[in-house]
Amino acid sequence: MTLAVETTELKVQLQLADEWFTVCDLSTLVPGRGVAALLPDGRQVALFRDRAGRLYAVDNRDPFTGAAVLSRGLTGTHRGRPFVASPLLKQRFDLATGECLDDASVRVAAYEVRALQVS
Repeated sequence: MTLAVETTELKVQLQLADEWFTVCDLSTLVPGRGVAALLPDGRQVALFRDRAGRLYAVDNRDPFTGAAVLSRGLTGTHRGRPFVASPLLKQRFDLATGECLDDASVRVAAYEVRALQVS
């Protein structure tokens, strides 16, 4: 038996420079889990959907180790701020701003993200 991934007309898009880039179908994002995607310039982005349906996107590269692993991190909230914790050294990154909650001098890029009906 073959299972097909459910698709919708809602696509996840990231703001890159002056244009929106379509990354994936919204149904690909499972609340509380991350997904890595490759950008046109070769960088990786980690996409997240929280249980309330809000979308977030940050660089997938952990600045402390250089490994592209943030999409595999654990998500949570700290004082109302959504974060992803790196699966390697456990530093937490604010999903909205990219700021490291454990070391204010470190951050990852955060992207504006939206779900848009594409026909």
